[in-house]
Amino acid sequence: MQESHGANRAMPNAATQLDMYRRMVRIERNDDAIRRTVKLGRLQTPYYSARGQEVIPAAVSVNLNPDDTICTIYRGIHDMVAKGVPLRPLWAEIAGRVTGTCKGKGGPMHITHPESGVMVTTGIVGSSMPIANGLAWAAKLDGSRRVSVAYFGDGASNIGAFHESLNLASLWKLPVIFVCQNNRFAEHTRYENCTAVDRIAKRAESYSMPGVTVDGNDPFEMYAVAREAIERARDGGGPTLIEAITFRFFGHVFGDDDKYMTKEEKAEAMARDPLPAFKALLLERGIATEPVLADMEKQITAEVEDAIAFAMGSEFPSSDELRRDVYATEIAL
Repeated sequence: MQESHGANRAMPNAATQLDMYRRMVRIERNDDAIRRTVKLGRLQTPYYSARGQEVIPAAVSVNLNPDDTICTIYRGIHDMVAKGVPLRPLWAEIAGRVTGTCKGKGGPMHITHPESGVMVTTGIVGSSMPIANGLAWAAKLDGSRRVSVAYFGDGASNIGAFHESLNLASLWKLPVIFVCQNNRFAEHTRYENCTAVDRIAKRAESYSMPGVTVDGNDPFEMYAVAREAIERARDGGGPTLIEAITFRFFGHVFGDDDKYMTKEEKAEAMARDPLPAFKALLLERGIATEPVLADMEKQITAEVEDAIAFAMGSEFPSSDELRRDVYATEIAL
């Protein structure tokens, strides 16, 4: 197991830093809009906010190619937005409309958009990992340089699929990166009350693969660790387990009173919000000016509002869709 300290790490150039910030703002504005729209009663849907975890998928995705794939979980809207799922069909799916990524039949817990590399969103804890293995195995068989990323939470590291997936990925040297977004809470349970090890990355040693613990709210550290793991997988070096330490700002599901968090730790985490911190750094280092970032933020806000209008103006799926996509209608022999 390795702790990431930043020594001899790759640094993103100015354009990549702005790209990371853009993805983070899209995630934040999108999340804020979903929570606001649910509060207003315009959406009736379960929602698992990942606010506060924006850095992780932004830093991973800037290192991925368009044909690289990800598998994520029900708290994974930020992973999808970072990978490039268009907001119009994303919002339509959340709203259960026929113009959604899954024709409105999946909802926010089952968004799939292969065109941008989002191969599955699953509501089953930990099931992103064996699916990502399958995609990585396919990439290895066809001789491509594609990599697969499995996102999951700290609670999922305690189920069988985690251990089975790491074992098989290491055995077959699959081009897969396991990204644990350790936000300190498994549903309603504190990390220390359900996990025996102090660092999930330590578990990588059991499967003969690199395991790295990184500050998931530090864009530069997260970028460097992700880049190293992705390049290693792409070059045939096999899998890596990345444990990205972060903090989710809200409860397990929208409406949760999050009493298992202390007011002090929540306030402290929100005061260290990685988004304004990164913005301040970009301005301080002269990577961008305030007007440039303000214009970027304005365009993203307009994109989100356009997606909401598109979704709300779309039709609900007809009854003809009830059995469609369940059974094959034509089988080639």
